Parts: sequence; structure tokens; C-alpha cells
Amino acid sequence: MHSLHADLHSHSTASDGTLEPRALAQRAKANGVELWALTDHDEVCGLPAAREAAQALGLAGATVHIVGLGIDPDHPELSAGIAGIRAGREQRARQIGEGLAQVGIRGAYEGAIALAPNPNLVSRTHFARWLVQRGIVPDTPSVFRRYLTEGKPGYVEHRWAGLGEAVRWIRSSGGIAVIAHPGRYKFTPSAEYALFSEFKAHGGEAVEVVTGSHHAGDVGKYADMAAEFGLLASRGSDFHDPDESRLDLGLLPDRPTLPRGLTPVWSRWPQALALEGR
Repeated sequence: MHSLHADLHSHSTASDGTLEPRALAQRAKANGVELWALTDHDEVCGLPAAREAAQALGLAGATVHIVGLGIDPDHPELSAGIAGIRAGREQRARQIGEGLAQVGIRGAYEGAIALAPNPNLVSRTHFARWLVQRGIVPDTPSVFRRYLTEGKPGYVEHRWAGLGEAVRWIRSSGGIAVIAHPGRYKFTPSAEYALFSEFKAHGGEAVEVVTGSHHAGDVGKYADMAAEFGLLASRGSDFHDPDESRLDLGLLPDRPTLPRGLTPVWSRWPQALALEGR
């Protein structure tokens, strides 16, 4: 059950990726992916096109959103929840533009809007791309270090869903809640243990063990934590863009395996099990 080539974390132009959902599906297929998930931030509008393209290409269909796999994108509680989160993004984007203007960088909000195919989901990534295009900084990591992280002039905190809310929305829509790339959060061991404990208590069921930002030590660590907390294991590249992303869609290390002894999240999906049984 560990041999299925799965990539269950990727982003399209519906949020802050640069490829349309159909193009993502084609890229996944070209890179040998058998089970693929579109996981856009706070948005499900890309799912119909992604599902249609995936089915046409022979990819197993999994309806997903950020750390929610197997969701019903039309479920009223989920729809209302993410609509509320999206509503705060526009105000945040304007405040980021104002912060950058105060240090002499004018027109950033308008520039970010122009780079966002979905104007309702302008993110820090779109500001970063604009700053790079203008030649103000050499690359997107430099943008975040100099302007868009806490304490910098373009940083504006956003009110995200609480952990319990997010898990509830996903579960109410029939999905599986997954902790995405836990190695990125820089928690202390006690804080991380508390996160996993609370996540499990709310009904969270899975964790990304293999992902674009995890090195070999992280993979072993989160494999152990998945086993300790009785969580299913997921894998995903966190792909956004062919040039920006650390890993290409589907080209995860040691593909297509997960560490032995774990239960893959796709064990819940009959279509994925059928693929493994071929």
C-alpha cells in the first residue's frame, strides 16, 4: 500500500499557484503521478476543472482543499467558513500595500492584484512576485525575509480559521483533515506535541510525512509522530510554480514511497486501492 505515486498538496491559479488546474493535472500525469490533489488556499473553484482533467487523463480523483482531502466543495458549512476567511484577505492585501508604501515601495497592491488570477485571493506570494519582477529584490525568499515576515514593513497578520474550526469544516463536508508540512512551523517540541494532541482531539486524521520542505530527518520524525498519534500518512510536493517551487509536481524524494509501517491516507479511497491492486 506504499507504492502508489501520490502527490496530495499542490496549488493552482485559483489561489497562489501559477498554473491553471488543467495544466496542473497534465503536469502531474506527465511526471508519473497516479493520485493527485489540488489543495488551493481558501478556495474550491478550481476543483471542477481539476477533477474533469484528472479523470480525462486517468488520474484517480480526490476532491481536496488545503489540509482537507476528500471534501464536498459544495457543503454549506465548509463554503461559509472559507468565504469568511477570504473576506479578510482583501483588507489584508491593502494593508500590506500601505506598509510597503511607507518604506518607499508604491503601487505594490495594484501590482499584486494584476498578478493574481483570482482577485479574491491576493496573497503575500503575489506581492513577492511583483517585487521580484520590479527588480526591488532578487528572488521571492529575499522578499519574505526583508518585507513580508513578522516585524517587517509589509507584514500584516491575518485572522485564519482556528484549528478546531478548520477540522470541523473538513469533517462536516466528508473530508479527512491533514496537518500540512509540519516541519515548517518551527515549534518547540512541547508546542508541536500540543498541536498534534489538539488536532487529534478535534478529529484530525492525517499528517504530511513526505513533502517538499521535509528533509530525511523530518520524514523519520513525522513518520514516528504519525504512528504515535494514530494518524494516516500523506505526501505532497506543495507545488506552486515550475520555477519557484522546491520540488516539481510529483517529483518527491524516494518516490513513490512512504515509510513502512504507516497507513497511507489514500487507504480510505476505493479508487486509490484499485490503482494499487493493478
